[in-house]
Amino acid sequence: MEPLKHDDITRKIIGCAMQVHTTLGNGFQEVIYQRALEIELTYNNIPFEREKELPIYYRKIDIGTRRVDFFIDNLIMVELKAIIQLEDVHLAQAINYLEAYNMEIGLLINFGSQSLTFKRLFNKKFKPKSQN
Repeated sequence: MEPLKHDDITRKIIGCAMQVHTTLGNGFQEVIYQRALEIELTYNNIPFEREKELPIYYRKIDIGTRRVDFFIDNLIMVELKAIIQLEDVHLAQAINYLEAYNMEIGLLINFGSQSLTFKRLFNKKFKPKSQN
């Protein structure tokens, strides 16, 4: 079986999230987990941008912006939640962001449940930069 794309860095991100959840548990606001994950990513020498604001286009017209929680090493988009349970709407939202930013891989991580939960996301509409 072929390994998953960017599997090494994805595993490291999930490991950092697990460390945060083990340390803090559930019950905090999302921003607390963002700040803690920022510290953990830095501690593990994982390059990232936090709350990067990017434009959203419709028919090549800029119609607004959206902030993504983390862009990891310009390869992986990470969206955080702090809710009891991930719902389909959260998954759809994260996939929409992947498509809007033309990112190939994303992670949706939820700190709000008793155990850390996460979903690895793939953008089926991804276009490598050379095709743009």
